[in-house]
Amino acid sequence: MGDGSGTFLIGTAHLRARDIAEAAADPAVKFVLSVDAQELIGLSREVVQQAIDSGHRVYGLNTLLGSGRDTAVEETSILAYQVQVVRYHNSGVGDLLGADEVRAVILARLVGFSRGGSGVRPETARFYADMLNRGVVPAIPREGSVGSADLTQLAAVAAVAIGEGQAVGSDGQLVPGGQALADAGLAPLELAPGEALALVSSNSYSIGVGALVLHRILRLADLADTALALSLEATARHDGGGNLSPFSPAVQAAKAVHGQAVTAAHVLRLLEGGWLEDSEREVSVQDALSFRAAPQTHGAVRCQITALEDALEVELNGRGDNPLTDIGSGRMVSGGNFQPMQLALAFEALRLGLAHLGISSERRIAKLYPPQRRIRQRHLEAATNGAPLEPEELPGLLWYSAAGLLSELKFLAAPATLGAPTLSADVEDHSTLAPLALQQLERSVDAAGKLLAIEALTAAYLLGGAEARAVRPLGQGTAAVVDSLSGLLARHLPAAALVDEARAELDVLLGSGLNSALIGGPGPHAAGSTERQRWAP
Repeated sequence: MGDGSGTFLIGTAHLRARDIAEAAADPAVKFVLSVDAQELIGLSREVVQQAIDSGHRVYGLNTLLGSGRDTAVEETSILAYQVQVVRYHNSGVGDLLGADEVRAVILARLVGFSRGGSGVRPETARFYADMLNRGVVPAIPREGSVGSADLTQLAAVAAVAIGEGQAVGSDGQLVPGGQALADAGLAPLELAPGEALALVSSNSYSIGVGALVLHRILRLADLADTALALSLEATARHDGGGNLSPFSPAVQAAKAVHGQAVTAAHVLRLLEGGWLEDSEREVSVQDALSFRAAPQTHGAVRCQITALEDALEVELNGRGDNPLTDIGSGRMVSGGNFQPMQLALAFEALRLGLAHLGISSERRIAKLYPPQRRIRQRHLEAATNGAPLEPEELPGLLWYSAAGLLSELKFLAAPATLGAPTLSADVEDHSTLAPLALQQLERSVDAAGKLLAIEALTAAYLLGGAEARAVRPLGQGTAAVVDSLSGLLARHLPAAALVDEARAELDVLLGSGLNSALIGGPGPHAAGSTERQRWAP
């Protein structure tokens, strides 16, 4: 997608959600529309012009919107109507999106223009690329969309594009949209007939921010496997568990769940070279299901991640506009492609999957609690005759925090997409609530990340002793993680800081050498996703 110079080329070929996420997260990346894309956008605009010339009624082009769909807009008012549409829909509330999220929203809409269904002019598409490239950050409120096109979020972008609305300045303060454009060397965009609806009638918030969340979940899948591998070694050292037969190729080959096999292979790779591979060691015939059936649980979540990635790419590369500019027939066609039901349900399913992931993780943490209690008892017995009590590296009730996070995950697993009321005089009588489902998923990813970090810290605490490691060596991958987390534990940080820093450190480890050298390649990308060419920054 790129040319190696930090340029992201948007053509007419299929784009990947994970590429969109990486590009949106890097403000140094510049975006360019290919010649082919601009030609396709131009052909799309010609269809709009033909509709204008025909005088036929076309939704949103020369009619009002929603319940006013059959009310004509006078030809002399059509240009003013474009401004009214933007102002009317700029009605979002709540906290503002972060800069990377704003970039993802604009980028997703720009990609949508390049698919040839919107009917905007090529210069309008280039203007959106200019806003990205010159660092214009519209102030986009998070709430407002019911998932039948992210109207309010996209209207906040369009408002700035026409010199209105608000933007976030380089100092983080809100500035008028016109000033933000001027500071970037841009003059406000003058909208042509039909462009206002084209700018707002898309699911670019759900797509763009969904891609960013996908990027986090891909890493979370590796974190889950890493925490599991650590817990296997901890239960082996302290409780006679750590049976690796459930991770064997024979078990994985017996059931065609690709994500399951990926998780099992990751865990075995992390444990490679360690004591758990010793065929002579005494081990329980079967561990608890939170260990034994972890490949099935983690693997199912990996399959859901693949389903989310597929759904994002359907929306990203599709033409979700209404009316749809159909170049083949030369007509503007009303339809419902703005209803991202597949994507909304993928957001829903993953929250349920993460809750199950959390159940398994919390149960493993619980099984690691007795050896922690024994260690603390030894510390207490040593603190006699005025001897100071040894400070604890691992806060004692992190298990309780994990239990609270699990309760949150279970709560967040409830359906979000079934609650939309009917709107606009009962014309808009079904909505997906995809943005709400996405926002709940963001919360779930955050809670699951903390819970898994607690599991990793707990296991690392029980595996940190040098003497025990000399007799019962850790796997190459798990040893690297324990070494890293042991340094954090030795700092005796407050629980909140400890968990946050552990999450950050694990994220770095999983994104660098540990993931590529020890887990073996692209990690969660292998979970049903095909290899792809990447743009090169």
